[in-house]
Amino acid sequence: MPDATSAMLQAKPVVLASASRTRRDLLTAAGLDVEAVASGLDERAVIEAVAAARDPLRPADVAAILAEAKAQTVSEQKSGMIVIGADQTLELDGKLFTKPDTVEVARRNLLALRGKTHLLHSAVALVRDGETLWSLTETAALTMRDFSPEFLGRYSAAAGDAILDSVGCYQLEGLGIQLFDKIDSDWFTILGLPMLPLLAKLRDLGVVET
Repeated sequence: MPDATSAMLQAKPVVLASASRTRRDLLTAAGLDVEAVASGLDERAVIEAVAAARDPLRPADVAAILAEAKAQTVSEQKSGMIVIGADQTLELDGKLFTKPDTVEVARRNLLALRGKTHLLHSAVALVRDGETLWSLTETAALTMRDFSPEFLGRYSAAAGDAILDSVGCYQLEGLGIQLFDKIDSDWFTILGLPMLPLLAKLRDLGVVET
């Protein structure tokens, strides 16, 4: 029996080139029929190649490249389907931060972010049969409070391995909100998927009813 959302909305199936549960849940909650397929893209290799270039790209551009590359990779497997690629990068004073490998690296990153404003660049791209139909990058500004090292110790212990799940080492919907003084952004951009412009484009493409 269809649920209330599917009874209200009509949407063609789409593919999400990601294993991110957060992004899939956002799309599903909005009434989309989503198949999630991990791209298998080696993001770290792409980032390292960009960093080694003679003219390194801005962190926002890196997010856009990764989002499109994920969608292109999965599009090869999904003929005729619209594939959504998404990625997010973190920038502090022009420096690109990557997702930490260990809790100790996460702690060092949080100490670097403490008391400062950093940027989250959230990129999304739509690809069908290898053609990029649309792409967009939106940016959120977040200011961390000047928390004590003791608080950081308690936070990292309480968060556990979840501290490694995001590039910023926090989830604002959980304990991570206690790290912040100020947030200037659309909530969906922080979560890594600019939903309002994405849904608008999907309506333009006839994927979601108008």
